[in-house]
Amino acid sequence: MTVRRALVLFLFVALLSPIGSPRARADEPQVRRNQRLAMSDGVELEVLLGGRGPLVDGELPARPVIVEFSPYGPGCCLELGGPSFNYLQVHIRGTGLSAGSFDALGPRTQQDVAEVLAWACTQPWSDGRLGLYGFSASAITVYNSLHLELPCVETAVLGSGTHELYRDLLYPGGVPNGIPAAGVFGLIGAPLVQHGPGRFERDPMSSLDAAAGMARLPADYQLHPTLDAYWRERGFRGDVNDLPILMIDGFFDVESRGAFQAFQELRDDGAHLLVIGAHDGVPTGSGGADRQRGAWYDRYLRDVDNGIDREPAVQLYLANGDREDLLAGRYVTTAGDDWPLPGTTWATLNLDATPSGTASSLNDGTLRAQPAAPATQSYPAVGSLPTATDPYNTSILGVFNDSPELTDMRLAEPLGLSYTTEAFSEPVLAAGPASLEVVLSTTAPETDIYAVLSDVWPDGTAHPMAAGRLRSSYPGVDLDRSLIDADGDVVQPYGRYDVRDPAVIGQERRYHVELWPIGNQFDPGHRLRLHILGVSGASQPTTPAVNTIRLGDGASRLHFPVLPGSDVTLGADRAIQPAASLEPAPSRHGASAPPPPMAIGLLRSRSLASVRPSCIREARSIPFR
Repeated sequence: MTVRRALVLFLFVALLSPIGSPRARADEPQVRRNQRLAMSDGVELEVLLGGRGPLVDGELPARPVIVEFSPYGPGCCLELGGPSFNYLQVHIRGTGLSAGSFDALGPRTQQDVAEVLAWACTQPWSDGRLGLYGFSASAITVYNSLHLELPCVETAVLGSGTHELYRDLLYPGGVPNGIPAAGVFGLIGAPLVQHGPGRFERDPMSSLDAAAGMARLPADYQLHPTLDAYWRERGFRGDVNDLPILMIDGFFDVESRGAFQAFQELRDDGAHLLVIGAHDGVPTGSGGADRQRGAWYDRYLRDVDNGIDREPAVQLYLANGDREDLLAGRYVTTAGDDWPLPGTTWATLNLDATPSGTASSLNDGTLRAQPAAPATQSYPAVGSLPTATDPYNTSILGVFNDSPELTDMRLAEPLGLSYTTEAFSEPVLAAGPASLEVVLSTTAPETDIYAVLSDVWPDGTAHPMAAGRLRSSYPGVDLDRSLIDADGDVVQPYGRYDVRDPAVIGQERRYHVELWPIGNQFDPGHRLRLHILGVSGASQPTTPAVNTIRLGDGASRLHFPVLPGSDVTLGADRAIQPAASLEPAPSRHGASAPPPPMAIGLLRSRSLASVRPSCIREARSIPFR
């Protein structure tokens, strides 16, 4: 080969090769190193570095670095973006092998994040381009720290995580979410116990500091039941970094609300939202988020023009009638460039005392567009079966996925109220937050209002798809931070949890209950059911009580989100076009697809009257500050 031909071949190959730092060979072993890094207050953090060789002068080659800050004491290092990156795993102070006292992802942890990143940017194994990774607690750490300047950081991939720790996990609706709180405490405490002897041998005082921090966690949780300054310091407080962030979430995730809210805050910086599963598991056959995560890091840390930034900003994997079937591969996909998806409308459905003939609840009411006749209906406000009524906490456990008798509503429904639509004649795609306005009185000084939305199959089983909760001491809504439709209805309330305002026993008040985003296709022959019942047994309960709700025109009603081309009305002449869907996988309930609409058992054949035009309205977004 001539020199000229060799040069031409070289240039041709170079032009076809992706731009960015050179890829490491995957067959090179990963090199790992642990070290202690002192913060500005003298506290030393455990820092774990990993990457592929070969070494250059005893150091890993300079590459983009992906950094995670975790309280769970993990080892090093999962190659989340592939072998072309180096990885830095940081144990948050007071956790794992780091010294100091854990502050529940508060201001001192946030300052540590900025200091570690400034150090990492200048190390010989860094090319000066940093990316962040987070899942759950490590994602929360990033969201909480974005108000600080984060040196050299160019992007992040965050799975699950909270936008506000109080509202999105520990006190949703002002209700103490006890099981996740205890779980977090255990997950942080276990590595501390495991590393206790080594920590004590290195620095006995460090063990005392770590123990003190862990002791404060449950105390602070109980001492701060309102959304006060303590919790505001542990939530999103603004962003000065303008990072393009890939957010990965699931509709049934225990922190589901957080990523949806964070996307709305950060969408103008190039954020993408992939709702495919996180704590709640990834649907079989979906491929999960591995492709998108790797492509995201390549695009923003290695300048590879792979098109990931030109994909739809919001990609959703919706259930098709059942959470467990979603995991088994039965799902529907849709996408758009914003959240809620452009064109989403909210149908206003009134709670009606007229029996539906389909439910085993205390009242068997109807959900309908027409005004309801005046009535009152009561139910016992006692703890409900969490495996059924709390899909978010149930999904993270995962152990009940093969027990439909515990995860559908058959055992929980008889102790509460229910309101059911007629069977749908066409597919209805629902994606978005929902809102329950309920006029309620109670026999206790304080009670919890708990609502569940279910997909009712033709065989009569009700499958929970979304839930919402509200403690009665928090009736206030911040309208400036709520999602409000064109006619002034609150379709996603932003509750005020900073000051308690208990009701007088027996006093009726209007409450706005936020239901976390639902993502589901209701097939023909299926129905929508609203359950109102006692709070999930996974929550810290109030005094048992009898709650009474008022029905009637404008009294208690549900604002329910539907996507373009779908309608909750029956008898519509136009065909409804559902979002693109993969071929359904066989259902765990025995059918490869839901049966066509038919009369089964006590199901009635009468149609739900058409929703008035004023009942369905397009959303306008109120900026989330």
